[in-house]
Amino acid sequence: MTRDLDPRSARVAIAIPAVLALLSMIGPFSIDTPFPAFAEMGRDLDVDTAELQLVVTVYMLAFAVMSIFHGPLSDALGRKPVIVGSTACYVAASAACAFAPSLEWLLVGRAVQGLAAGGATIVSRTIIRDLFDGPVAQRLMSRVVVIFGIAPAVAPVVGGVLMQVGPWELVFWFMAGLGLLLIAATLFVLPESHPVERRVPLRFGEVVRGLVEVAKVPAFHRIAWAGTLVFGAQFLYIGGAAIFMNDLLGQGELDFWKLFVPMIGLMVLGSTLSGRLAGVVEAPRVVTFGYLVSAAGAVLGVLVALSPYAEALPWNIAGISLVAFGNGLAYPNTQLIVLDLVPRRRGAVMSAASFVTLAFNAVGAVTITPLAGRSVLGFAVAALVMVLAGASLWWWHLALSRRTRSTTSA
Repeated sequence: MTRDLDPRSARVAIAIPAVLALLSMIGPFSIDTPFPAFAEMGRDLDVDTAELQLVVTVYMLAFAVMSIFHGPLSDALGRKPVIVGSTACYVAASAACAFAPSLEWLLVGRAVQGLAAGGATIVSRTIIRDLFDGPVAQRLMSRVVVIFGIAPAVAPVVGGVLMQVGPWELVFWFMAGLGLLLIAATLFVLPESHPVERRVPLRFGEVVRGLVEVAKVPAFHRIAWAGTLVFGAQFLYIGGAAIFMNDLLGQGELDFWKLFVPMIGLMVLGSTLSGRLAGVVEAPRVVTFGYLVSAAGAVLGVLVALSPYAEALPWNIAGISLVAFGNGLAYPNTQLIVLDLVPRRRGAVMSAASFVTLAFNAVGAVTITPLAGRSVLGFAVAALVMVLAGASLWWWHLALSRRTRSTTSA
């Protein structure tokens, strides 16, 4: 652990992880929260469901584009100014969405929401490695990932509850209120983890230089793509949930919990176990074990898809739930490992890693998902290919790291 923070204090054990987790979840939380409001929004704005899908697409594209810049900006300005400034923009954009008189106005607000949300989601994870080392960092990152993983499952529930007590605009007022709460928590709970003496000049060329510096590290690409591909197998089912549950399994609109509860639940369980293993098992070993579990889960998914239980719940989600459990084990550790590759550019590292994952999932949603969505077996095979590709990159990284250490010691 760094600085003067006592790991036994309530601030470090409870307050800081809680604030960082909430900051981290605001990005994915804002994707799904408006879903229950779509029917009422469509009537009020005189648009159909297909047009309302732009509310999600515009947000995700803006989030992906801006994600590459939030980290480098925090390397130059400090972590807290970027979080507070971007969250303030998020609050203003949420209010603009609530006042939207048309779909076009709503889409502008959602675009700004997406541009701003990454400041909290990306920079918050950088703060953990700024402040803490070793097992403490691993435990705190695991706690953050637990809440981060719950966000996509909780968001539609929150949106549904809000729709029971008010009009669709209340969903966006809730987002604005959440943003204000997080600004206050950032100002009063979080320390500034990136002091002036460690900052880089605030120039566009310097921002680009930082990203180029990260891109030149081969280990970054191996680790970032390993995590992206294994998580991509899980996101295939998240992004294609409507196809998988409705079209292939014949489930109804209220049955998505049958997929999300076991999948997200096991990911949370894996993240919790990862925190428990901090200081007991080395982080690379936990990642390796996690990816072995994910690989076993992906194989199980294919075997079930080839069996008479291919369209029978819960058997056909057992495999992807194990993939999620492995992701929960590995993700907190890969985040810390990749942040240590370029310590002076941790913000740039986290931005670049986030961009790789966001870009892959965005492209996969329009290329891989339609092909895989033709059958349950298609989903399972696509997930297996991604898990094996990601795990292979990780094992290649371990082999190169061992060879480098052997050469250095010789």
